[in-house]
Amino acid sequence: MKKLAIALALSASVITLSACNSEADESEVVVETAAGDITKEEFYEELKSRSGGAVLQELVTVKVLEDNYEVSDEDVDNEIEAMKDQYGDSYDMLIQQQFGSEDAFRQILYISLLQEKAAAEDIEITDEQLQERYDRSLKEIDAQHILVADEETANEVKQKLDDGGDFAELAAEYSTDGSAQDGGNLGYFTAGDMVPEFEDAAYSMEAGDVSDPVQSDFGFHIIKVNDIRDTEQEIGEFEDVKEDLRRELVASQVDTAKLQEKVNGLIEEAEVDIKIEEFENMFETEAAEG
Repeated sequence: MKKLAIALALSASVITLSACNSEADESEVVVETAAGDITKEEFYEELKSRSGGAVLQELVTVKVLEDNYEVSDEDVDNEIEAMKDQYGDSYDMLIQQQFGSEDAFRQILYISLLQEKAAAEDIEITDEQLQERYDRSLKEIDAQHILVADEETANEVKQKLDDGGDFAELAAEYSTDGSAQDGGNLGYFTAGDMVPEFEDAAYSMEAGDVSDPVQSDFGFHIIKVNDIRDTEQEIGEFEDVKEDLRRELVASQVDTAKLQEKVNGLIEEAEVDIKIEEFENMFETEAAEG
């Protein structure tokens, strides 16, 4: 069963500055060179001037999330194990390329799980939705689509299809998607791979059907379903994957603007008092702008 994390993790710079947070004397030498030494204070001031505001904001956000939600080491370990199962021998290389080390990845994953807890709190997933997601996960659909920017163009393309136009040729002519020159071919996909509007339409169709224009955040799609088959993935029994399905549905329904507004509210409730002069009004300014 594939694991989907909410793609809202704060940047890895959280780790960068927190690693420098020790009780040592600020005059402590952290780098020695033949040309001269660099002290902890010099290093701190440089970090602060370059990206201190963003890093400080992230650190405060994490602290506030930790005060409201709990993510255990076991939770993070479970995510790591799931990814190892998914990526196999390529896991170590993937982590090294994307995050530098597993420790850095664990920290980002930890923050992502905190944010997921905050998001899930306001999203209700029904048993009917879970069952529908499971049923869809048992099937894969092979489809083509034509993506255009406006409804008028979408209706024009649909009319040409109804008049006998070739789908692949019209995709090459009209579609703004990268699949256009391949006739709009998307290959096989399953539940969770496409935006919800596209998925809902495709899973309501039969092989050979062509949809009316379907609107999503990307524009207007016209979908042609070529084939429907049983999935090649190991799904497992419904009760065994129910929680994974719930998390996938939460991820698909997150409104990032509303989530940010919620986090901002938690920060305001935390009565943050920044002692660094350059950043002391950071959150007050953001609240006024919001």
